[in-house]
Amino acid sequence: MNANQADVSVRTMCRVLKVSASGYYAWRDRRPSQRALDNAVLTERIRGVHAESDATYGMPRVRAELIDQGVVVSRQRVARLMRAARIRSASRRRACVVTTQRPQVERIARAAEPVPPTQ
Repeated sequence: MNANQADVSVRTMCRVLKVSASGYYAWRDRRPSQRALDNAVLTERIRGVHAESDATYGMPRVRAELIDQGVVVSRQRVARLMRAARIRSASRRRACVVTTQRPQVERIARAAEPVPPTQ
């Protein structure tokens, strides 16, 4: 709503969205909840553990490190916070590099030719 205040009044936007203007202003001025603050702190701890691992740890190892530090946290919460912060582990799979060079003739797809029956 803040981005559109220059074009449309807040009261008009509230009417279109079917919310009260007083409810919007109350929501805007409200302090973040305790859960939101805890999530922000936990996200920073997750960033720290992830950075210490050279960005190789995924959710299971990050959670194990947090538990070793004395933080009680569920798998789902760590996964959700990592997803929201776009923290990803390094892939364990290596890229498959094709080193075989085939002749150009074999690369071209051919029309299906009838195969003579074997006897």
